[in-house]
Amino acid sequence: MNSTLERGTLLHKRYRIVEILGQGGMGSVYRAIDENLGVDVAVKENLFTTEEYARQFRLEAVILANLRHPNLPRVTDHFVIPNQGQYLIMDYIEGEDLRQRMERVGTISEEEAILIGAAMCDALHYLHTRKPPIIHRDVKPGNVRITPDGHVYLVDFGLAKLVKGSQATTTGARAMTPGYSPPEQYGTARTDPRTDIYSLGATLYAALTGVIPEDGLARAMDNVELTPLRKRNPKVSRRLAAVIEKAMAIRPEDRYQTAEEFKQALLAANSKTQQLKGEVVVSPAPHVPPEEVPVVPPPAPVENRVPPVQPPPQPPSQPPSQPGGRWSTGFWVFFSFFLLTILIGLLGLIVFWSPVSRAFLGLLASDTPSLFQTAFPLDFTTTPTALPTETSNVAIQATATQTATLTPTPSKTPTGTFTPTEGPTFTFTPTWRGGGYGQLAIVSLRTGVPQIFLINSDGSGMKQITNMPDGACQPSWSPDGMRLVFISPCLQRQKEYSESHLYTINVDGSGLTQLPIPLGGFEPAWSPDGNRIAFTSKMDGTFQIYVLNLLDNSIAQLTTQSSDTKLPIWSRYPAWSPEGTQIIYSGYSHLTKAWQIWVMSDAGKGPSRLIYSDVIYYDFQPVWGPDGRTILFNQTRGPQQLGWLMKFDYEQRATTLYGSRFINGNFVANVDISPDGYWLAFDSLGPDGINFYVYLMTIGGQQRGRLTSYPEQEFDPAWRPLRK
Repeated sequence: MNSTLERGTLLHKRYRIVEILGQGGMGSVYRAIDENLGVDVAVKENLFTTEEYARQFRLEAVILANLRHPNLPRVTDHFVIPNQGQYLIMDYIEGEDLRQRMERVGTISEEEAILIGAAMCDALHYLHTRKPPIIHRDVKPGNVRITPDGHVYLVDFGLAKLVKGSQATTTGARAMTPGYSPPEQYGTARTDPRTDIYSLGATLYAALTGVIPEDGLARAMDNVELTPLRKRNPKVSRRLAAVIEKAMAIRPEDRYQTAEEFKQALLAANSKTQQLKGEVVVSPAPHVPPEEVPVVPPPAPVENRVPPVQPPPQPPSQPPSQPGGRWSTGFWVFFSFFLLTILIGLLGLIVFWSPVSRAFLGLLASDTPSLFQTAFPLDFTTTPTALPTETSNVAIQATATQTATLTPTPSKTPTGTFTPTEGPTFTFTPTWRGGGYGQLAIVSLRTGVPQIFLINSDGSGMKQITNMPDGACQPSWSPDGMRLVFISPCLQRQKEYSESHLYTINVDGSGLTQLPIPLGGFEPAWSPDGNRIAFTSKMDGTFQIYVLNLLDNSIAQLTTQSSDTKLPIWSRYPAWSPEGTQIIYSGYSHLTKAWQIWVMSDAGKGPSRLIYSDVIYYDFQPVWGPDGRTILFNQTRGPQQLGWLMKFDYEQRATTLYGSRFINGNFVANVDISPDGYWLAFDSLGPDGINFYVYLMTIGGQQRGRLTSYPEQEFDPAWRPLRK
């Protein structure tokens, strides 16, 4: 599979790539300039070039090119580049998508939700009544586009499916968006127009509540129930809540049977929309002056790329002078506002800077995470902030040379202080900790999107490694500590990355390589022998664990959706034993109806449940310590609550099936044990109670301290192993 097209690439001698808009298991979506017409277009890429995929792609391209509807973009061109990919050229729809609108304003109003839903129903009804019918299959907030004049579009036909009689054909394996996909979209069940009705209902649910609804498959298996919409937003009328919840019924026959029926129910739910006629328009986003399209230079070779230099923040421009003299009405309004601001500021200092207030706020920040954050699954979004000037910029090569000669002897009594009420004020005695290089790879949003950085274990020498346009997450080290495997795209911290690809890169940022995996892969783990990478993928439509052999690029599937109810039907989070002969992972079975820790050989043989924490607990994200006996994992009470860190002694596996609680009260995720076995790195909610940050503490749970002080999301720590 080819890698992402570089910015500046001239595609088909006509379309100049400007930026990447999205990325998935089958290809990417780009914004480009049609140099023949001088207009922006969207370029959709399909990287599956087999004869059958190419034939199906051409068929769908011809049908999509004939679509004409006011709420759908037009397909204007399609072509195939041999040995590279297949491409659709579509209208580029300016504006914001519904997901961005939700981030900007929070929950949308009831009337606006009805108008957006009605417009989407019009588009879906048009698609569903084509000959043959077209099922969109990926209706979600990110695919609902609102233009600067308030016009609503349904975009992204990358997963569209044509239905012919009793047969269904598609250009790629079906994809799911948890929370928005109905149960029948998982596995091999048949999908039809009612699939899109469920997804649109879930989209409106999220827009009205600010919360992604419970996953359809989990609901179908009776693991969770849909939280009533009005419980999350009591301002929504009972009629509208009932309409949306009916659209999200588990059984397709219990939903609205057509998009037109759904539309009429939406309009009838509110007196202001009952008599709606003509084109649907919603309030546009605030006007932002468009930026000039930059001159796009040809792409630089991978090995010569350097991270972009962030410009310093520019001071805001001065507002135009107001008409009138010195003592005009505008002056007195401004002067009154100025005095009011001073008074509010003084009151805030008195209220919030008192010792009692600071202690109370610190307690809330350190021990009470946001009610909308969950341990499993997780989904976090942040607003990027400006990049500050780094005070320490140690070159990676110099760091590697310096630290490689250090004796990896741990200090069993490390020092450090932790002040939970004052935010990031932790201080470590500047010393190497953790053994080996005394360094970690972490993911930080300090450049605007997640990128992987190298940092010393005392918080110094932070250096950017990746510069992926769609972010990079989940780093895992090669055993020699000189390379990383990671995933991209990764635009935010989330519960899964089923449409990401695997890449490797050298520690100095050179040698970027996309691994040859036909569909998305995530949760990579590099084997101790350096020759294999285990990862999670949905190549067969469900969560399963695979291994890529780096010697011959062969892929072996280690787990499968077994018909044996005692075995897991889904498997995730692979982690190697220190000698590389076994893999522990989290498996979900129909028998337990919960995620538990399992173990199998490195070839996938002899899977057996290692840790059983009863059906009310979910166990996931296991990690195997360098001593070969310590296993740490996360545990939650059910799928929707915050959790804690658990410890299990592998040598005692014959006498116990249960782990012991290691840390109470603070959510700990993505834990990694240092090469010397005495330190833990993990991410957890920070003192602000919103963002996640990277922390260190001893294996005994003492000396907890935050690794960096940058006020932005940081997660996925991975200790750099000692070079052998």
